[in-house]
Parts: sequence; structure tokens; C-alpha cells
Amino acid sequence: MSAILPAPAILLREAILEPRASARRMIAANLPAEVVWGALALASVLSVLLIWVTLGGFGQIAPTPPGTAGLPSPLMLAVMQAAFTLLGAATVTIVGARLGGTGEFGEVLVVMVWMQMVLVVVQAVQTFAGIILAPLAGLIGLASVGLFFWLLTNFVAEVHGFRNLWRVFLGLVLGLMVFGMALFAVLLALLTSVGGAA
Repeated sequence: MSAILPAPAILLREAILEPRASARRMIAANLPAEVVWGALALASVLSVLLIWVTLGGFGQIAPTPPGTAGLPSPLMLAVMQAAFTLLGAATVTIVGARLGGTGEFGEVLVVMVWMQMVLVVVQAVQTFAGIILAPLAGLIGLASVGLFFWLLTNFVAEVHGFRNLWRVFLGLVLGLMVFGMALFAVLLALLTSVGGAA
């Protein structure tokens, strides 16, 4: 049976100030699979919507805001973001297990989706701050990068039972670099093959 979670504001505060406790709470909540998958879809859609609003100059969501030229459709971007989250959860599960971690895919996915929900809230604050004062949005953007690594490091450490946060952080940075290079190579290969076919 799923546990009753506290108010969203309390959950957000705990995630930022006590991320390991937050990860434990989310895992212990034993959320139904449909809730987790629904949260993943919602976070992906909201994130893309906020990007679309920002690139469109705040107020031009459809059909093609000026700053979105050349980008895939919003639906495709949302699907891609959800796919990256799933791929990230699978990678964290496999690599963590090889390093002695105990987290299972379902637990990793829960904390990864929760992290994405927290970051969407920060993204929303950044988007609306940009309407008031652009430099403020830039500062929030920089802070969100730090928050991403803070949450990811603590969530991964907690779900796998690791104690040394610095080792987890360095492992994540290395893993993200390798993942980024591999993704770049795949995209380059796809673009080359498409260009050759044309």
C-alpha cells in the first residue's frame, strides 16, 4: 500500500535540504507504477512546454515560436526527454550494481522521476523570473545546474547505499561525459547517414 506523502512544499524543501531523506521517503512510499510513469510523462511535457515558452519570448507557445526553429516538435522533445530519463535510470542501475550498489531499477526510476519533478519546479521559477528580470533567470539557471548534481549525487548514493558522496559525484561526472560523447557519436553517425542518403 502506498504511503501518504506530505504537502508538495514540504517535499520540495526536503529534496533540496535533505535529498537522501527525500529519496528514502519516495522509495518507501511504494508508489504504483502508473503514478511513476504518469509523473515521468507530466514532468517531460511540462519541461518542454517551459522551454517552448522561453524560446518563444514568453507568450508564443504555438505553432512555431521564433527561437524554436530547427527543433523537433514539442511532442518529440517530450518523448526524447522521457527516453533519456529511462536510459539514465537503467544506466545508474546497471553501473551502480557493478560497483556494489543495491538499488533496483524501479527504485532508481522513482528517484530519477522525482528529481525531474523538482527540477521542473526550478525551471518554472527560472522561466517566470526571466519575464521580470533576465539576469535573475540566468542566476537561477546556474543554480539549477548545481542543484541537478546535488540531487543526482545524493539520490544515487542513497538508492544504491553508497556513503562517499565525492566518489559518487566524480563517477557521475565521468559517466555523463562518456554518455555525452557516445550520444554525440550516434547523432553524428545518423546525420552523416542521412546526409549521404540525400
